[in-house]
Amino acid sequence: MKTYIKDYFFLTLGALIYAFAIEGFLIPSQIIDGGVTGISMILSTLLGGELGYFIIGINLPFIVLALQKLGKKFVFSTLYSIIVFALGVMVFGKVFHGHCIIENLDLFLVAVFGGLILGAGVGLIIRNGASVDGTEILAVYATKKIAFSVGEIIMFINLFIFTVAGFVFDWQHAMYSIITYFVAYKTMDIVIEGLNESKSVFVITDYSTEIGKDIMEKMDVSVTYIDAEGGYSGVKKRIVYCVISRLQVQKLKEIAKNIDPRAFIAIENVYEVEGVRVKKRKI
Repeated sequence: MKTYIKDYFFLTLGALIYAFAIEGFLIPSQIIDGGVTGISMILSTLLGGELGYFIIGINLPFIVLALQKLGKKFVFSTLYSIIVFALGVMVFGKVFHGHCIIENLDLFLVAVFGGLILGAGVGLIIRNGASVDGTEILAVYATKKIAFSVGEIIMFINLFIFTVAGFVFDWQHAMYSIITYFVAYKTMDIVIEGLNESKSVFVITDYSTEIGKDIMEKMDVSVTYIDAEGGYSGVKKRIVYCVISRLQVQKLKEIAKNIDPRAFIAIENVYEVEGVRVKKRKI
């Protein structure tokens, strides 16, 4: 129950932050978002009518599509987020009456700060197991039919939306919309993955025990040994694996290279680490 309360608290908060960014920054400046929200903003401008209704109406077919493959929990959380977002847009629309929250703000600042707030809101929604944009669901299905990744399909959809925005509004506002989208995308990454990016390190060497021991003693980092076999040589080896902070990378390289100058080191980004770290024994 605590988990559900936490999840839906942050889904609600994320949806309201998203709505605040749309009505407090983007709409008054004729800057649009990507995805379904961007389509809804264009249709609301062309046809008139409440933006919130367009957001719910256009997202509904994608929610039905998601129900078949992505599970009831995801669909319900997504539907909840979309409804709260749409209601938030309606409420904030009446609060701001089409005016930017900060009067006479430069369009570039609107694009940047609107993107930051928007990205934070959407990031909270995604981090807590939901979505607020049906084009992402469409992209997941489209990858099975065409030879493009989910990210590429979403990019193509948004490029089309921003092109249409250039005709509906003007090209200057369409370009600012792209800036907003880029800032929001990067902010979403930070919210979803966190600022404390760690590194996972694989060290392939003939001196795994010596290197592993030095890493544990000199860096106070736990290591794991993985049995492996060379693809060409067929020689049995042990890989040293550990997770460290980005500030420790250089120190680990020095330890490995001092023992084995020919050691092969592979480093990857790790965005989330869970579990108990095994500390070295006190003798």
